[in-house]
Amino acid sequence: MLLRMSTLLLRTLREDPADAEVPSHRLLLRAGYLRRAAPGGYTWLPLGKLVLDRVTDVVRQEMTAIGDQEVLFPALLPAEPYRTSGRWAEYGDDIFTLADRRGAEHLLAPTHEELAALLVKDLFTSYRDFPVTLFQIQTKFRDETRPRAGLLRGREFLMKDAYSFDLDDSGLAAAYDRHRDAYRRIFDRLGLDHTVVAATSGAMGGSVSEEFVASSEVGEDTFVACTGCDYAANTEAVTTPAPPAGDPDAPPPARVYDTPDTPSIESLVELANARRLGDRADWTAADTLKNVVLTVRRPGSDEPELLVIGLPGDREVDLRRVGAALHPATVTMFDSFADRPELVRGYIGPQILAACGVRYLVDPRVVPGTAWLTGANEPGRHAVDVVCGRDFVPDGTIEAAEVRPGDPCPACGSGTLTIRRGIEIGHIFQLGRRFTDAFAVDVLGPAGKPVRPTMGCYGIGVSRAVAAIAEQHHDERGLVWPAAVAPCDVHLVAAGKGPQLDAALDLGGQLAGRGLRVLVDDRTHVSAGVKFTDAELIGIPRTVVVGRRFTDGYVELRDRITGERDEVPVDALVARLTEGVSGRV
Repeated sequence: MLLRMSTLLLRTLREDPADAEVPSHRLLLRAGYLRRAAPGGYTWLPLGKLVLDRVTDVVRQEMTAIGDQEVLFPALLPAEPYRTSGRWAEYGDDIFTLADRRGAEHLLAPTHEELAALLVKDLFTSYRDFPVTLFQIQTKFRDETRPRAGLLRGREFLMKDAYSFDLDDSGLAAAYDRHRDAYRRIFDRLGLDHTVVAATSGAMGGSVSEEFVASSEVGEDTFVACTGCDYAANTEAVTTPAPPAGDPDAPPPARVYDTPDTPSIESLVELANARRLGDRADWTAADTLKNVVLTVRRPGSDEPELLVIGLPGDREVDLRRVGAALHPATVTMFDSFADRPELVRGYIGPQILAACGVRYLVDPRVVPGTAWLTGANEPGRHAVDVVCGRDFVPDGTIEAAEVRPGDPCPACGSGTLTIRRGIEIGHIFQLGRRFTDAFAVDVLGPAGKPVRPTMGCYGIGVSRAVAAIAEQHHDERGLVWPAAVAPCDVHLVAAGKGPQLDAALDLGGQLAGRGLRVLVDDRTHVSAGVKFTDAELIGIPRTVVVGRRFTDGYVELRDRITGERDEVPVDALVARLTEGVSGRV
């Protein structure tokens, strides 16, 4: 393949676009890989499409290598299967919906578990047809409230989604492991530094879920890793080690104190120590029980639910963790205290919540026998020695507190957690039978009785992976593509308009004939300096400069990744660049 910049649909930019927030967004626009078409939507220009195709090829190769079969479902889907599964309501405003001219409701596909289950039900009737795994590489849609960061959070994106069907849980576990291993190979081939982390299942459901996260400071995912073992998890999936329970009757009876002007934890702790509440002066924020009021809205319900979460006062509520725990419900902070006078803002305690009919969930650290300094449900008053299991009984526990560096590891207990940021590039799930149950997918088993298959789901954000690669592979001058995904293998720069230009085109033809992908900068209306700047911005791994020493029989070979430069005899260039290439076109 030979591309000439004089005719290529390519416009590089000298300045960063005003709306570009992260390096991948800035550089993919500046280097002429993308153009913004709409909020959250981008046109792939020729160089960008080449990178996208190369990433897609790697994904497809590894999927077919483990026996997955490629299909292509429609992107415009009827609403009925999603109503049957319950996900029409669960997705809510996150999906694009529309009605055809007859009034039938449809959606633009966010994912295809329903269609995969229906296809298997339509085609397979016997246990002999299993196991089977289907995959597709297709455009998906999500109605993002605020598209941002270019390809990292758009409304339209390219995704690989695979669906495995097995007759039993051991088969599902084997399929899951195959895809997990394949994903590691894919991301290694793409040059992505990544971590596999435990995750929540969200709208997919299922019992086991892991994310593949590419390390990046601009990533929206936050995950933890242990200093003492290999534990890693999305912060939404981190579990809190609970202390041992104690005797609820051991602490003294609760006592109420006047605590004026203490609406915050800090002011409460200061007053408690100054006045020696409970005959002690060593109070810390961790000894207080903070009670946060939330509004919970469940799909299909017109009436919101009031929820109070109790957690140690040195912690803040993480609404993302709450949302993951209560999915598919949506969660917001409650602020209509005038409508609920029994909930005294700043002085709420758990003692009255059950009588008020308010659901109360607590942090796992709030166990029976623990005594707390908390609100007394009166303005300007708090109570000491309010004991879990005696003065209040929670309705359950919830992982709602923020995760902090230094927290104990829930896996090994001896290590501590570090917090990192990254970009989710893949997600795998053991779904179980949620979707085969929804559509009554049964086949005849070996004993002559119906068997219901169990499913796995495996997704990769293909277009997002392009952005993740750009985030990890760039410098102050531009993109630095790994060889496996670069749009071309060689960038030939003609530094002059005479014999250098003819030689660059001739060398480009020779290299293309030997199976390399070649980009030739044959533009005659720009200076050599502009060409060199564009070459570094575009980021192809190797650049060949046909310059002044060409008349002496030499060209300069530049390595974009290492920065090394080497003068190479013209007669030896083709052989050097085509080492290891055999018939690729």
